[in-house]
Amino acid sequence: MVFLFLQQPQIDSSSTVDIKDKLSVLEKVESIISSLIKNGARYEARLWLCSTISAIHSINTSDQRKIFQGLLENKASRKDVAPQLLQMIFQKCPEKIGPIIAKRCFVLKKFFRGNHNRILQWFDNFTISSESGHKKGARALSQFAFSNRNTCWDELEWRGAHGQSPAIIATKPHYFQNLDVLRTVENFLEYIPAFWSSDELAESVKSGEILEIDPEYFVKFVLDLMYEERCRDVWDLVEGYLSGEKFSSLCRVLLVSLDGERLFSFLKSLGKFISPNSKCKEMKFSCCWLEILLSRFFSLSLDQVLLMNSVISKPRQIFRFISDEEFKEEEKNMGDISRSLVEPSNEANWALTRELMEIKKEEALKWIVIQSWNLFYILTKECKTPKSFELVFLKNGIEFREANEHSLVESDDSDAETFDRKSRKRRKRDRKKKKKAYDFDFGKERDDQSLEFEFKSDARSWFLSTDGFSCAWNMADIPEHLCMYYFKTWMKRILFD
Repeated sequence: MVFLFLQQPQIDSSSTVDIKDKLSVLEKVESIISSLIKNGARYEARLWLCSTISAIHSINTSDQRKIFQGLLENKASRKDVAPQLLQMIFQKCPEKIGPIIAKRCFVLKKFFRGNHNRILQWFDNFTISSESGHKKGARALSQFAFSNRNTCWDELEWRGAHGQSPAIIATKPHYFQNLDVLRTVENFLEYIPAFWSSDELAESVKSGEILEIDPEYFVKFVLDLMYEERCRDVWDLVEGYLSGEKFSSLCRVLLVSLDGERLFSFLKSLGKFISPNSKCKEMKFSCCWLEILLSRFFSLSLDQVLLMNSVISKPRQIFRFISDEEFKEEEKNMGDISRSLVEPSNEANWALTRELMEIKKEEALKWIVIQSWNLFYILTKECKTPKSFELVFLKNGIEFREANEHSLVESDDSDAETFDRKSRKRRKRDRKKKKKAYDFDFGKERDDQSLEFEFKSDARSWFLSTDGFSCAWNMADIPEHLCMYYFKTWMKRILFD
């Protein structure tokens, strides 16, 4: 039998329980999971933590800018964070980068020199309609040539037996299609330096379309403006983008490549700006535990945070790793000690919990997380049939009903009536939500083992009192749901009772 330790037992005031053994076992479980993450899931654990960070919802736009700007000021960020941020800006709002290049369009001379492909992509865009129909660099070339025809017309190269005069082109602008663009631009590069700082060329690049030719080249160019020249207009653009972009998007793109030192520093900086609201204190969101930890008493190491987040957000994946052939020793050790943490001694567990309330809050939360993982491990290992799950519900005071039944087990009629009124409207929607509830792993699907288990012929689903009978939980999802329910219950007790 698996006890979830959700209700306070009747304890004899004269009773003394030695909790040292339980703490020792928790430390062993922590060591097993730490070893597993370090040796087999370090990269995944970092991704999972970035995912949880991206869900934080209590950062305002001004603070968001300060946080990410501080990250950009780190010298190491020039090599990874800053280029990724610029790529985001290039993709989402190239028109904001265009004017920065337009102010410095003389650098385009170096960009085009000796590169035929770039020249043709930008300048070979003449149309047959009219001069106003010419696109990109073609329009700049034609406008500049007309405005400065006395000095540069002879540098235009034409395909065919003879060239075209300004008078002819003025009446027949489609003749520009006969221009030998490659030779003409090479002439301008060599003999017409005024073109490369002209208003016509500057105007052509303001839209930002030129970035599409070679984004990497312009990323390097803007990086130099940011870090070498400290150009104010570039930093103003970056700061404005950091304030306007979604916090989740910035986290997803910018945090995944951080080394441990910068990721840990970023976490600590977040804590200065987080103010958990009432919903967060009720653990309504997947990131609430981290928001509370960061904002109130953050003194754990990065490895400890990675462990806690992995267990809370991805217990199935941790279970899959520990079941891998590569980690036979870890699985054996886990199997040997896990049972001792859920022995039928509610008194011993309550004594442990009382002890946790007396130590540092972050340490207490860590042990609650370890205990929740142990519950998940035991439930996944031992509960294989509908009967075994229902026995867990009954022994732990959890009311339940089968998803295709109409009577609640161990509940009164008013609960059933309330549920029946709401369930028909919510059932289909909630089932869809449940399929995605724990799959926030940067778009990954649930693991194959869970899916295979879910659709076995003897699988069953229930509505549970743990969430107010609001969602049908299938056999594959119940271990995760119950371990999370345990974690949220005890976290609230330790922090807010």
